[in-house]
Amino acid sequence: MFRKFKPGDWVRIKGEETSPQMKVLKYVPKKLPFSQKSYADTLVECVWYNQAKRHLGVFNQNQLIKILNAGGLFKA
Repeated sequence: MFRKFKPGDWVRIKGEETSPQMKVLKYVPKKLPFSQKSYADTLVECVWYNQAKRHLGVFNQNQLIKILNAGGLFKA
């Protein structure tokens, strides 16, 4: 599977109008069950701020949509 985003991209959860805008930090490796191999093509770590608190979350890249002209962390 290919990577849809790169670090620094602004994203939002698909289908949720009230979801915060988040900044992509990196792709997170995930180990396969019963194997020592890992892959890093689907899970994305994102950061967002809510009421002056920093939040981190890991999302599947297929759950996210890229935002154009996001304007930064503190602009909606």
